[in-house]
Amino acid sequence: MVQATSLPRNEAGIKAAIGVLKQLFGDRLQTGTAIREQHGHTTTWIENQMPDAVVFPVDTNEVSQIVKACAEYAVPIIPFGTGTSLEGHVNAPAGGISVDTSQMNKILAVHGEDLDVVVQPGVTREQLNTFLRDQGLFFPIDPGANASLGGMAATRASGTNAVRYGTMKDNVLALEVVMADGTVIRTAQRAKKSSAGYDMTRLMVGSEGTLGLITEITLKLQGIPEAISSARCSFRTIDDACRAVMMTIQYGIPVARIELLDEMSVKAANAYSKLSLPETPLLLLEFHGSEAGVAEQAETFSSIAEEFDGFDIATTSTTEERSKLWQARHDMYWAGLQIRPGAKGISTDVCVPISRLAECVVAAQDKAAAMGLIAPIVGHVGDGNFHCLLLIDMENAEERARADDYVAWLNQMAISMDGTCTGEHGIGQGKRPYLKAELGETTRYMAAIKVALDPDNILNPGKILVD
Repeated sequence: MVQATSLPRNEAGIKAAIGVLKQLFGDRLQTGTAIREQHGHTTTWIENQMPDAVVFPVDTNEVSQIVKACAEYAVPIIPFGTGTSLEGHVNAPAGGISVDTSQMNKILAVHGEDLDVVVQPGVTREQLNTFLRDQGLFFPIDPGANASLGGMAATRASGTNAVRYGTMKDNVLALEVVMADGTVIRTAQRAKKSSAGYDMTRLMVGSEGTLGLITEITLKLQGIPEAISSARCSFRTIDDACRAVMMTIQYGIPVARIELLDEMSVKAANAYSKLSLPETPLLLLEFHGSEAGVAEQAETFSSIAEEFDGFDIATTSTTEERSKLWQARHDMYWAGLQIRPGAKGISTDVCVPISRLAECVVAAQDKAAAMGLIAPIVGHVGDGNFHCLLLIDMENAEERARADDYVAWLNQMAISMDGTCTGEHGIGQGKRPYLKAELGETTRYMAAIKVALDPDNILNPGKILVD
């Protein structure tokens, strides 16, 4: 594990706050070691830093009570959704109280005529889409994991559909948030646009629980498309595949998804998902619209792909075939682990302008090979975002050090290309060293906002900003 920075603990305050919260919540406050370990970070190579207690509220008022009790004793509060984040977001470097929102899982209101829905933060994306299906509606943001919508808003998540439908910042209309003193605010109304004051919604989306605790979310919805089709196309080189992506976007084809798998990832997918794809760079695409529209989109893409020596082009509109293809894409983490049995999979992401995408991906492949690392690559390439899955022997200190050096190099390279150190994973603890390099003096003003809204630094301390 990579050692995470610890912060000073407020032992007396933590003990006092747990006493107050135990009286308020009874058995819904837990202090057992196992449950505290589950609420420290376990999905990456950053060491697990457990909270001192876990509490399970059911509504906004209870979250406000928790925050007020913790504020009184200056005790850290760490929001917890489903624990699928990848950069140490739910660790407790100063101890404190983990606020698990899993019991805040109600869909409060669906306004089908307005294409929006109001949910509590513990609702997961799969739960929401199952609920909406009979109404002909869906929520399009798909980060792969069945994450909670509160966590997705807090980390500004995106995923495979972002090229058409945007990220969480584009799909959150309003939030209800409990601030650091326990005050409950609403950031906006349900109107689709507003010029009323500072954009507090966008400020909270992506703040990773460091500015407030999200307790209610109003989301945009989409109508389920009349027709959906998928396509796949293999290429001789990464450069050819990326140039085909660039032209597809420049032509204005409204692709819903356009995903890249490098050679190593395709080989892993074939073995794990029982496919027989050519083991060369691969693009997977999905088109949404009318029957005629998706057919036209697929035909236009095929013509573009052929210009860049694309081959083995296939399209399908059957649900079974589409599901098999996209399930293979979603299973890439597990498929990747089979490349090196017993290794730990460390996922990191960067995002660059798509004009630099091929250069960045090829450089990432070459650097991994030069450093003796195994790192299959997949990407949401319609917006220039890709992920490396480093397969590491965590018992080998020298190998861990090489992997850490590789991650640092990759982040710095993306930033040098006018890109970002994270397209969708967020900063948390793991990406903190690179934020200043990316944004410079902007981080000073971020820190000023943090101090203004959370003067005692009790909201998810040790995340995003370097203390």
